[in-house]
Amino acid sequence: MATAAPVGTTAAAAYASLKLHITPEKFYVEACDDGADDVLAIDRVSTEVTLTVKKDVPPSAVTRPVFGILGTIRLVAGTYLIVITKKKKVGEIFGHAIWKATDFDILSYKKTMLHLTDIQLQDNKVFLSMLNHVLSVDGFYFSTTYDLTHTLQRLANTSPEFQEMSLLERADPRFVWNGHLLREFIAQPEIHRFATPVMHGFITMHSCSINGKCFDWLLISRRSCFRAGVRYYVRGIDSEGHAANFVETEQIVHYKGSKASFVQTRGSIPFFWSQRPNLKYKPKPQISKSVNHMDGFQRHFDSQIISYGKQMIVNLVNQKGSEKPLEQTFSKMVNSMANGMVRYVAFDFHKECSRMRWDRLQILMDQLADQQDEFSYFLVDSEGKTVTQQEGTFRSNCMDCLDRTNVIQSLLARRSLQAQLQRLGVLHVGQRIEEQADFEKIYKNAWADNANACAKQYAGTGALKTDYTRTGKRTRWGLIMDGWNSLIRYYKNNFSDGFRQDAIDLFLGNYSVDEVEPASPLHVKKDWKFLALPIIMVVAFSMCIICLLMAGDTWTETLAYVLFWGSASFGTFAIILYNGKDFVDAPKLVQKEKMD
Repeated sequence: MATAAPVGTTAAAAYASLKLHITPEKFYVEACDDGADDVLAIDRVSTEVTLTVKKDVPPSAVTRPVFGILGTIRLVAGTYLIVITKKKKVGEIFGHAIWKATDFDILSYKKTMLHLTDIQLQDNKVFLSMLNHVLSVDGFYFSTTYDLTHTLQRLANTSPEFQEMSLLERADPRFVWNGHLLREFIAQPEIHRFATPVMHGFITMHSCSINGKCFDWLLISRRSCFRAGVRYYVRGIDSEGHAANFVETEQIVHYKGSKASFVQTRGSIPFFWSQRPNLKYKPKPQISKSVNHMDGFQRHFDSQIISYGKQMIVNLVNQKGSEKPLEQTFSKMVNSMANGMVRYVAFDFHKECSRMRWDRLQILMDQLADQQDEFSYFLVDSEGKTVTQQEGTFRSNCMDCLDRTNVIQSLLARRSLQAQLQRLGVLHVGQRIEEQADFEKIYKNAWADNANACAKQYAGTGALKTDYTRTGKRTRWGLIMDGWNSLIRYYKNNFSDGFRQDAIDLFLGNYSVDEVEPASPLHVKKDWKFLALPIIMVVAFSMCIICLLMAGDTWTETLAYVLFWGSASFGTFAIILYNGKDFVDAPKLVQKEKMD
């Protein structure tokens, strides 16, 4: 048995306590940890970042506490500093405090906006609202002493040199959502302790008890910042093999010094396809015919194998209707790749579980059982020795990688947890997790909360089917809530997701603001149809209703008016639907593969 590296520890922790001093010339960020004398000085004119000491902070400075530096970004008005102003403690991992960032402030380096034209002022305001939108989405987590971006297994298999690195240097770039904002900090190792890598996703921690034995149970979902975006505008993969809505989910158990971990992933079907919103409830997916799918597909799975070992694909899409070509193409490409490290299972979730037959999910669990036993899980004993390694991961997907995916992931995680708790001696032989009422409630609610967090971040609403995750059965109220969330999703996906996608692209650095750019991409002239047709439709429909309420001299006259205005409103509606893509809120900042 190999001895694992000390999990999560780092020689160069980030500063946990900070004060921000503001003067007209500089921002001073003072480290207030015990024994610290470092002060980060940021010149508001030259934007130069240097290290100084506390005695250099002018007494006239305006002072306020902050809890971390998210980074800097250039907008039309110049550079801005983004800081964490409020935080909430989530809990502790092996003695390391984990925080959720709950409020931020965006501070301008420039003291005045007089140098901007009216159009530039307006553009700057829009860009600021984009940043504020991203920061308002729940789910930003950080720790100043623990590396949240890596799984226990990755942390245990590291070198002593890795352990000496700062949190910023050693973080997995896939899961550092402020990586672009900290780009200038990365180049200066002496200021790394002022930089806080922040992940986006979901974390929950619970102290639990079964048979009088207390253990910690944690669930961590890490959203990738590569090919990040919103539901319909970011599908498939990019040329580098990064999948849309890629999330790594890790379940951790800590009992009497022993640590167990089970990792799963989710991500969009990994070839080039799109599903652009067009006012229809469910736009038809389009598989690109102009690119070589196998290059990106191969890159995706090469990187997955390096990161996680063997891959078991669990494809949950419908095997009929508009989703059928995606399932067929995915299956063919896995067969064409002919890689023994990648296996494929298709399970038509909606067909198998129709008419509330949720018990049929056991068919899939039985199908995957041998594979899960082969993959095992990661386990370190109380002496720090690695007992078992996880040899592969389940890569689950549906269309959105949200609702169906989360249900299956929670079932796989429960099966792994059953084996872990039995091995650690928490569960007696023959005992089932399902029989432990108190823990089962915690478990189901945590996975439902995880589903909601991932869904809000990608689709803009809470997840569907969470009544099953919370209670183990489908309820009528759950169906009603699913209908409501589906309506909200429809509205957001068609009429606000362009702005949301632009906001994410700006935040992650996929789009950089050019201060001297003559024509801003924010100003896109709308076609005449965009204004005229909805007005005509509303007027025609209103006239139809008025004619029904205010009958004419004869019924034939009334019928003629109703038919005329009804036909006008229906015809205009049909034209709007036919030109649906012109009426949705589309992204303006970044085109590239998102437009495939």
